[in-house]
Amino acid sequence: MDIKRAKQEIKDSIEAYLKKDADGEYMIPAIRQRPILLMGPPGIGKTQIMEQIAKECKIGLVSYTITHHTRQSAIGLPFIQEKMYGGKKHSVTEYTMSEIIASVYDKIEATGIKEGILFIDEINCVSETLAPTMLQFLQCKMFGNQKVPEGWIIVAAGNPPEYNKSVRDFDIVTLDRIKKIDVEENYEVWKEYAYQAEIHPAILAYLEIRKDHFYRIETTVDGKVFATARGWEDLSQLLKVYEALGKKADREVVHQYIQHWKIAKDFANYLVLYEKYKKDYGLEKIIEGCYSKETLEQLNYAPFDERLSVVHMLIGRLGSLFKESFVEDQYVTMLYEYLRLYKENLNLEEVTAQAEGAYEILRKAEQLTKLQDKIYRKVVETLERFGQMVQQDHLTGEAAFARVKEEFQQSVGVREQAVEHTLQSLNHAFDFMEDAFGDSQEMVAFVTELNTNYYSIQFLKDNDCDKYYRYNKRLLFDEQQQEILKELDEVEQDLNTALK
Repeated sequence: MDIKRAKQEIKDSIEAYLKKDADGEYMIPAIRQRPILLMGPPGIGKTQIMEQIAKECKIGLVSYTITHHTRQSAIGLPFIQEKMYGGKKHSVTEYTMSEIIASVYDKIEATGIKEGILFIDEINCVSETLAPTMLQFLQCKMFGNQKVPEGWIIVAAGNPPEYNKSVRDFDIVTLDRIKKIDVEENYEVWKEYAYQAEIHPAILAYLEIRKDHFYRIETTVDGKVFATARGWEDLSQLLKVYEALGKKADREVVHQYIQHWKIAKDFANYLVLYEKYKKDYGLEKIIEGCYSKETLEQLNYAPFDERLSVVHMLIGRLGSLFKESFVEDQYVTMLYEYLRLYKENLNLEEVTAQAEGAYEILRKAEQLTKLQDKIYRKVVETLERFGQMVQQDHLTGEAAFARVKEEFQQSVGVREQAVEHTLQSLNHAFDFMEDAFGDSQEMVAFVTELNTNYYSIQFLKDNDCDKYYRYNKRLLFDEQQQEILKELDEVEQDLNTALK
């Protein structure tokens, strides 16, 4: 299955494992809560989805790469303990608590969250001395003589043997005690994540044209060459910083991340073309509604790859506007809720303290994404600014609230301006698409990407765009028609088989 389906499977398992009955007992006892083993090629996001799952399920996460550990750190160090047996004193060897188990308790103390995921990466690449310990861990949920705390679910990940020479096979006894999920790369699923993670638009545009370059691992006379999802995401971060620094990434730089020389060269060449397209077609002018007949004629004679690149340049620019609108909306919505409390008690200091406390709890529990953290901090800072403002003006009670309400309306205005600007830009983009391509493959690609981008989906839920709805309705109809024709073909094939 793909990583999106695997993520949902793990979330479903966690929900089932943590479900309690009327007596407060886990409905599936710990002994029957099978560890989850996620097996798949490297760099497709196995580790990354664990952070997402922990935040979405609002539970803790302790993550370890087991290849970094020795037998001593995994099971603890031996020490001598004096014990009485049959009236006689004996020296008995015991073990200190495993570093890994201790980390789970540390996480509980630090966050106050008593349930979570213990994630062990590269579990099938352990050393020979540690292998029996890992089998005991999967079978009995113990490191040495220390059990994983109740309410903590074990998830492990590993790579199939074709990707790693150090891999050890699990025996049937172990496999019969785990939930094994095999996962594979999938570009369309990764693309959904890529929009939310703001992967550089040049990478998305390139991979849309060269989907077979998204994930590839090959063995050559010079060794392994590869391109992975992790490599593209890390390269994306570098490209964005390079742009801020005014630097260019050539093929040697790209190859440091995409360690497949042919793909690295191809993308580096495309990156030069991408920058040329941005300049030639005047991306910023297009979303402002300004473009010339010469631009349309140039596109009319351009090859399909170039035309598709322009579509994705538009999507990339619109994507940043969709996100800005989303952030403003979330900020104003959260701020509004705290001002409702302020209206009820007319105690701004108390409301600000409540917001600070809620933010600190979530931050300490590691339950906030980077974007959520940014929004929460902005709300707290705004409430603090409101407090300073009414103090400076010596305002209290209803007068203070009225002053704060005026300031809040300015934030509402900023949100409305962001929404209006985004909507105008989207309409201008549709105008350009119609003039340049009409009802074509390029328009289908444009609407499809709008339906893939998380932030555009959120924006279009709340804001009407007639042209989007018209083209999307047609796209849905075409997809349904294709599905019906496919089903009819299958029925016809079944009938022909039966007649034979």
